[in-house]
Amino acid sequence: MDILQAIIQGIVQGLTEFLPVSSSGHLAISQHVLGVTDNNLFFNVMLHVGTLVAVCVVYYKLIGRLIMAFLRLIKTVVTGRFKWREMDEDTNLVVMLIIGLIPLFLLFVPIPFSGGLKPKDLADIWSGNSGYFIIVGISLLITSLLLTIGIFANKQTGNRYKQRGVTKRTGAGRNRFNVIDAVSVGIAQVVAAVFPGLSRSGSTLAVGEMRGLSKQTALDYTFVLGIPSILAAALLEGKDALEAGAVTADIMLPVIIGVITSAVVGFFAIILFKWMLAKDRMNVFAIYTAIVGVAVIVISIIELSTGTNIFSGAKLTFG
Repeated sequence: MDILQAIIQGIVQGLTEFLPVSSSGHLAISQHVLGVTDNNLFFNVMLHVGTLVAVCVVYYKLIGRLIMAFLRLIKTVVTGRFKWREMDEDTNLVVMLIIGLIPLFLLFVPIPFSGGLKPKDLADIWSGNSGYFIIVGISLLITSLLLTIGIFANKQTGNRYKQRGVTKRTGAGRNRFNVIDAVSVGIAQVVAAVFPGLSRSGSTLAVGEMRGLSKQTALDYTFVLGIPSILAAALLEGKDALEAGAVTADIMLPVIIGVITSAVVGFFAIILFKWMLAKDRMNVFAIYTAIVGVAVIVISIIELSTGTNIFSGAKLTFG
């Protein structure tokens, strides 16, 4: 992988990690078009670390409050003074984030009758082999559908609040997560982690809106929930890459440049996403993912019929 490819993929990652269009899907598309045949999962994970820096910069105040709330939570639990009904807003969010992360363990549970294959392995296989490119297109169409359902659900929530004469500065919907909300969003995150093309931010936001949460509350939860998920993935894949000898001196410069690019672009992508959500412009992303999804499916059908990548001419792989 050269420097130009690293910059391009860093831009793609930074834009698509937070915009609800699927970063994994767009990385798979860019790699497919550029003819990047080596499945460098370490590089992809490090690009996620770059976007993690961006979300920490944007949400540093909230993250600071949550760290303090977590410390208070530990103290009340240790001293036996913890009471579920008396949690303040920050402590409630910390608890719901912990609950929302529990479904991630499903990624490491072997799939029955698969010979030990785990859900997390499917993401690696589908995103790293050109023969499965059609899965990216199908997943993008599902992202479009989820975004559309989320838009409709939020409008329904807004109508209910109007009928009750309730006006809120943060928008229609609940501002406080409950256990069902957290588990539902957590499961959505797990499914999105398996299918390249299924947007994590889009699917978790849509699920939150379906649950009757305000769109800004659901979005903030989605971004913060991604922090420990990305950290865990970076540690696990980084460890595997080191053991496999995939982290070499020649790849470090492209990795560093890719990380910096994804961090800078990701920062502005978050600002753009929050603005578009506030202005009810989410239909733009629903239309975009539908168009790209259809295009990828058409290209995939052509490639499957010829057995070659129409961009690079290389034979399709199904490893």
